[in-house]
Amino acid sequence: MNEEISNEFKEHIIYRLNESSRMISISFEQLSEEDIWKRFNESSNSVGNLILHLCGNITQYAIASLGKKEDNRERDLEFETKKGFTKRQLLDKLTSTVYTAIEIINELSVDELMRKRDVQGFNFSGIAIAIHVAEHYSYHTGQIAFWTKQLKNKSLGFYDGMDLNVKNE
Repeated sequence: MNEEISNEFKEHIIYRLNESSRMISISFEQLSEEDIWKRFNESSNSVGNLILHLCGNITQYAIASLGKKEDNRERDLEFETKKGFTKRQLLDKLTSTVYTAIEIINELSVDELMRKRDVQGFNFSGIAIAIHVAEHYSYHTGQIAFWTKQLKNKSLGFYDGMDLNVKNE
């Protein structure tokens, strides 16, 4: 992999992380403090749980693995928590976690993108880890948006002001 391809890859991973952060922020604007910890049923997760889970996953994969830091994740706690964080605290925690992950991803060399390492029982290259982080973040962003729409019965306007019907050239 050459430097140009590496930079293009990192640029678009970072773009996707920022897009998910933007959509979660818009969703949070619609939610009350009480909404953050609501669950559809006992088998589902609250928005608060999803934010804690995203922070744990991004920390384990991007910050600990790619950033060569100690892995201190307590995954089960992400789902067991039912309160204890405000809406602002959760959004700040997520923002800080994503910011740190972006810094680490942006600084990865070609060798580090290609190097395999063990994370959460899997053996992935730096590329695969960055893809996982962006994909996993996007997946749960969709869940947060869906739950917000269910609770508030309104569009979130993620693309207001943009013509998404423009055809490819």
